[in-house]
Amino acid sequence: MAFAALGQETRLDLLRALLTAGPSGLAAGEIASRLGVPASTLSFHLRALEQAGLIAATRQGRSLLYAAQIGRLRALMSFLADSCCDGAPERCGDLATLFDHPGERHSMAIFNVLFLCTRNSARSIMAEAILRKLGDGRFRTFSAGSDPSSDGPLPAVLSQLKALGHDVSPLRSKSWQEFARPAAPRMDFVIAVCDTVNGQACPDFGETALTAAWPLPDPAKFTGNAVERATLINEVCAALHRRLAIFTSLPFASLDRIALKARLDELADPHALAAR
Repeated sequence: MAFAALGQETRLDLLRALLTAGPSGLAAGEIASRLGVPASTLSFHLRALEQAGLIAATRQGRSLLYAAQIGRLRALMSFLADSCCDGAPERCGDLATLFDHPGERHSMAIFNVLFLCTRNSARSIMAEAILRKLGDGRFRTFSAGSDPSSDGPLPAVLSQLKALGHDVSPLRSKSWQEFARPAAPRMDFVIAVCDTVNGQACPDFGETALTAAWPLPDPAKFTGNAVERATLINEVCAALHRRLAIFTSLPFASLDRIALKARLDELADPHALAAR
């Protein structure tokens, strides 16, 4: 069924578009616009690829977002390699080894990750710096806020990040509107670190990226003394480090959109972190 589904030019173009979009996927309207096909025609091809297990749809708000099923595609390519080699790898040169280490091959993919909080002066700034270091070039990291601080990142936060060996030179407080512009990089993941538990609101970044909320206290609003604030900053930094260390180790190649969303949501729970 998978081979039959791929034996048509529009479906191949559709799959290429979804692979380019990454785990965040694309809405049907955007796919139709990119491919220049009528909605009724696109619906037929989407259904064929979905029935073959090569793509899957998830609902966000009023939209259906379609994403390629990387695990299924990898299994299909592995099947081709195995059938070609017929138990004799030397017949096919390096072809049979291309899929032996999916984690290593997928590590070449680079994901855009945006961290959001209200002032973009502490939590999201820390998350941006920590993921940049932990990601080892596999993630492009950004941060922003709905009401960015005119004074920039908290000096105590920058001092703590410097002490931990992070490069703070690119860090600045900025509006999330910078990433809503047409020329802005397209985000694969948007993670809000606002203190929603205490009623703090985070901006809505739309329906195209995979989103998550990891509520954390805001050091900028802490009213204790300098030592207590430093302790809070250390705790928030450690909490982000634990979450992001797990995030960077996720098997992105084998998880579909629904599974990735579930993993992101799990990382909001400190009890789940303690169990790992």
